[in-house]
Amino acid sequence: MRSPFSAARIRRALPTRRRAVAAAAVVVLLAAGVAWAVRPQGPDLRTESALLTVRSGPSGDEPVDLDTTLYLPDGAAADAKVPAVLLAHGFGGTKESVRADAEEIAGRGYAVLAWTARGFGRSGGQIHLDHPDYEVRDAQRLLDWLAARPEIRTDNAGDPRVGVVGGSYGGGLALLLAAQDPRVDAIVPMITWNDLSRAFLPESTGKEPVNGVFKKSWAGLFFGGGGNVGSGPAGISGATGAQPEGAPASAGPPSPGPTAGPGTGPGRAPAGAADPSCGRFAAEVCAAYLRIATSGRADQAGVDLLRRSSPAGVLDRIDAPTLLVQGAADSLFPLAEADANARGIAANGTPVRVAWYTGGHDGGEGPTTDSDRVKFLTVQWLDHYVKGAGAAPGDDFTFSRIAGFDALDRGLVASGYRTADYPGITGTGRREVVVAGPPQRIANPPAGNPAAISSVPFAGELSSLLGGVAGDIPGQHARFESAPLPEAVDVVGAPTVSIRAASPTGEAVLFVKLYDVDPSGTATLPNGLVAPVRLTGLPRAVEDAAPVTVTLPAIVRRIEAGHRLRLVVATSDQAYATPVEPTVHTVALGAGAVTLPTVTGEPIPTTATVWRWVLAGLLAAIAVGLVALVAVLRRRHRRQESSVHPAYADTPLVVRELRKEYADGFVAVSNVDFEVHPGQVVGLLGPNGAGKTTTLRVLMGLTQPTAGEIYVFGHRLVPGSPVLSRIGALVEGPGFLPHLSGLDNLKAYWRATGRPWDDAHFDEALEIAGLGASVHRKIKTYSHGMKQRLAIAQAMLGLPELLVLDEPTDGLDPPQIAEMRRVLQRYATGGRAVLVSSHLLAEVEQTCTHAVVVNKGRIVASGPVEEIVGESPSVLVEVTDPEAARNVLDRLAGVRVLPEGDGQLVVDTNGTARSEVVAELVRAGIGVDRVVPRRRLEDAFLALVGENSRGSGDR
Repeated sequence: MRSPFSAARIRRALPTRRRAVAAAAVVVLLAAGVAWAVRPQGPDLRTESALLTVRSGPSGDEPVDLDTTLYLPDGAAADAKVPAVLLAHGFGGTKESVRADAEEIAGRGYAVLAWTARGFGRSGGQIHLDHPDYEVRDAQRLLDWLAARPEIRTDNAGDPRVGVVGGSYGGGLALLLAAQDPRVDAIVPMITWNDLSRAFLPESTGKEPVNGVFKKSWAGLFFGGGGNVGSGPAGISGATGAQPEGAPASAGPPSPGPTAGPGTGPGRAPAGAADPSCGRFAAEVCAAYLRIATSGRADQAGVDLLRRSSPAGVLDRIDAPTLLVQGAADSLFPLAEADANARGIAANGTPVRVAWYTGGHDGGEGPTTDSDRVKFLTVQWLDHYVKGAGAAPGDDFTFSRIAGFDALDRGLVASGYRTADYPGITGTGRREVVVAGPPQRIANPPAGNPAAISSVPFAGELSSLLGGVAGDIPGQHARFESAPLPEAVDVVGAPTVSIRAASPTGEAVLFVKLYDVDPSGTATLPNGLVAPVRLTGLPRAVEDAAPVTVTLPAIVRRIEAGHRLRLVVATSDQAYATPVEPTVHTVALGAGAVTLPTVTGEPIPTTATVWRWVLAGLLAAIAVGLVALVAVLRRRHRRQESSVHPAYADTPLVVRELRKEYADGFVAVSNVDFEVHPGQVVGLLGPNGAGKTTTLRVLMGLTQPTAGEIYVFGHRLVPGSPVLSRIGALVEGPGFLPHLSGLDNLKAYWRATGRPWDDAHFDEALEIAGLGASVHRKIKTYSHGMKQRLAIAQAMLGLPELLVLDEPTDGLDPPQIAEMRRVLQRYATGGRAVLVSSHLLAEVEQTCTHAVVVNKGRIVASGPVEEIVGESPSVLVEVTDPEAARNVLDRLAGVRVLPEGDGQLVVDTNGTARSEVVAELVRAGIGVDRVVPRRRLEDAFLALVGENSRGSGDR
């Protein structure tokens, strides 16, 4: 697990703030850009990598190779000594896991020694889980090595000025090393444990770990992360082992301190690890894990082994000032572990400070605002207690919670708070919330399968992502709920609740969870945390059961007003080992209330807050300017719209000499002139790229024309003109909110217009849409054709006097197209008019009264459809035998039977007299019923624009 003190995250924070200010002013953008361009690319450092042989073990004389890298700041020398920091990695990682942190700390003037712990990567030896005689003594030998370096500041001979920083596995080492070696001057343990046996065998009613519930998922990852030889796989540190740079130093004489030499050899399995299931674990560690994992229960020997590697028993020996950083999103080492460490160290009179943040083993580094805060606290602690610079940091308590999303980069934002005194996990205040529900029977599944999912290592609250489907298995959990909270509650600490349980077996393993349920019913389990309990001596009847108090994991969460609490008691959880035998338990509430600890904290100002105030000021100034500009433009528009062109007052649409030219010189529309009168359905026709869409975009105020005028009922049209409310439009396809139903989309659209509800004419619009019951379905389930029909209905809401439709039949099937034809014809009555753009010339011919044909940005024809079609060179011939007639006419010179007859016989006579055509058919014995002229709009269209016309490339 990477610590939240990350150089990469810290560096990313600065340009993010610069971009925020840059969005408000070009001047700031330029300044930020210049500053970013000339910034140092990183601290000037030099590194030394080597395999150091240290001697440790119970006798203090067992050699092991440790893969190390020393980071020295520029200028560090014998006459310019610097303080040091030992930087330890997380379980499964290597020295490369902490490279970025090492470079950042070294850049602040410290010599940083990072190393790969024994049993991982290229280091030799076995994994003993931070055993005082092995991993801790290894670190002591590294202190010896630092004290002998000429660049390192010392307090006395052999005593380097040194701090120890580490996360998780490395954090446990920092605590144990400080307890074992008084030379350590300050420590910063992060996201680590107090009692390793309690962490892996928790029991939330206060029982000893030997009666705890085995945390099998995390234990399996621990064991698997250290079970391979060589560069260990990604483990709790979240980083893979990597080969260090540089060659090993030459061998030296044996000594109690570290030397360069072969030792057990990099990456080789140690002697005695014959069992392949043990990998690089020490045999006793391997055996303890296998015993517990097989039975699902701990024995005292296993508990003693884990406690041997726990700070809990040695906290009274820690004199080094301690900054404890713990994550709230951590199902491995929850906040209670840091609380126990803090209380134990403070009891010795040692300066202690506690900081909670929103990340952890399940939540990573947390938001940038949180990692920046932790970085600041860490540097402040080291600078004062190790470097001897700056005022004492104090012992105030800081914590944070997720506040939402940053409006600038959509990243999570955490708000930080501080209090003068550390309240622990019990808080400084209490809030009792009554939960209710009857006694309930719940089944323990055989072999723990299927199991509820509350959290998965590294994945946090997975159950909330699954919407509760896999979170709690039906029949395997009981629910007790509260009424909606009348006011928000800021929970900071560990809630408690009393329950009762009964079982025919006399024993039950249960998992207690506290959900935050919003008014919509969505339940969230904060950070996926659960409280496992093992209850024994249970009666058969729940009425005879004594209440037991369960302490839930500590959380930091605001439960908003109107939300409810849901207490869940489950029989299984994927992360824990449960009894194999199936049985049925009964659970009930004890006292009937959940106790919520609260803390009132003072908000912590951050540089981000300062930048936001600066940004707010800039945005306010810009907003004032924009308001003034809009006011000026509106006054100008009102003056332009105050007069009505008398010649066009009763005409829905008049377009005069319209021209649209783009900045690159491209002319999309060069000279368009037409009118749409009441009762007309006007088709706007043209090949692709002819300028149709540009004309419609200008008409709807979506783009400004270069020249020309558009009048709607005599009002000159400009963007934002009130007369636009008299136009209904479908241009550039439908756009709807996918999570709303069709009907809700129509209602939302109409509300946005601000017009009276009764003016919407919803019934007519829904009849036009023809969606039936589908109008109540969510838009994301609609086909393209259904969206198109709904968009047309939306355009017709309010029965606007002018309807503008771009390809309205796109996506409709033939019956729907025919119905659309009738709808448009009916619509153009009572003074209303329709302008429709379409590629379906046959539909335009049957639907429209008038047509405007555009080609290469110019009108090439306009007027009634029958006038544009004109005199026909072809005839429609109705005969008794079409196939025989086709054969006869094919033999006539100059006569051509057209292929697009839609099942009828359409003949192009090409000057041959119609009487001659009829006579030829009669002579062949074919009856002729009717001969009528036939010319389609398509024929006229092709004659006007040319069969190969491709328009002008309309945009």
